[in-house]
Amino acid sequence: MPAITLRQLRFLLAVSEELNFSRAAEVCGVTQPTLSAGLRELEERLGVTLVERSRRYVIMTDTGAQIAERVRALLIGAMEIEELAAAHLRPYEGDLRLGAIPTVGPFLIPRALPLIRERLPKLRLFLREELTDSLLDAVETGRLDLAVIALPYDIGGLQSMALFDDGYTLAASVQRTEPPTLEGGQLLLLEKGHCLQRHALSAYPERHLVRDETFAATSLTTLVSMVSEGLGITLLPNLAVSSGFVAQYNIALTPLPDACPRHVVLVWRKTSPRAEVFAEIGEVLRASYLAIQKQAHGA
Repeated sequence: MPAITLRQLRFLLAVSEELNFSRAAEVCGVTQPTLSAGLRELEERLGVTLVERSRRYVIMTDTGAQIAERVRALLIGAMEIEELAAAHLRPYEGDLRLGAIPTVGPFLIPRALPLIRERLPKLRLFLREELTDSLLDAVETGRLDLAVIALPYDIGGLQSMALFDDGYTLAASVQRTEPPTLEGGQLLLLEKGHCLQRHALSAYPERHLVRDETFAATSLTTLVSMVSEGLGITLLPNLAVSSGFVAQYNIALTPLPDACPRHVVLVWRKTSPRAEVFAEIGEVLRASYLAIQKQAHGA
């Protein structure tokens, strides 16, 4: 009987993640009949049913789900073998997938990207903006090579490189008749899932900052728009302020030099063979942040 192939295992993992044969086939870059045939061959080789199929649903069997979890680790290992060989021969060439959280990426990456391309011209960079949990999962499972996130956050066994500390600025509408303060104000924040929500509430550990539970923004743009309309106050990352993002809004900004900053870092798998390349990218990101701050303060 033919041996199990990595291709068949990729099919199984794609089906377990998508629970849809059409989408799984698209992810694998094959036709649906090809994927279905490969999955049947795998089931015949193993002698067990891995997936329950019907016209209305796709369900993983208990055995199929357990095997799919082991397949994930196996495929990451296979990918890293390929990367190790490629990195040994051409460490500064090929594709590289970089992710970033929404409260850092839009303000930092556009400034850094030309410098990365200049310094590493043979790399083809793919960018992805997602929330922290999704980014960490993508790095751990190999969908991304590295990601820019903010600590404190549990990064598990990933390697990290410190980039910079990002403090906060108090933002309020210019229509306010009294100076804004954190005590008793309606603190508008991003919705749950954005690490900035938790980090902002931890900016002053000795105080009990309270967010306005009636509102949660999906982006900094929405958040600042609500503040400019006088609906509350918020804490903005200094990176966003320094990039000029808030210049178009009618808001007053009050620096908070004593706030506990979030720590922006670059993370990747410890087993990745391209750590040297990632460190160079980290240096560019750090230099780009310093350039943004220098320009913002007219230095």
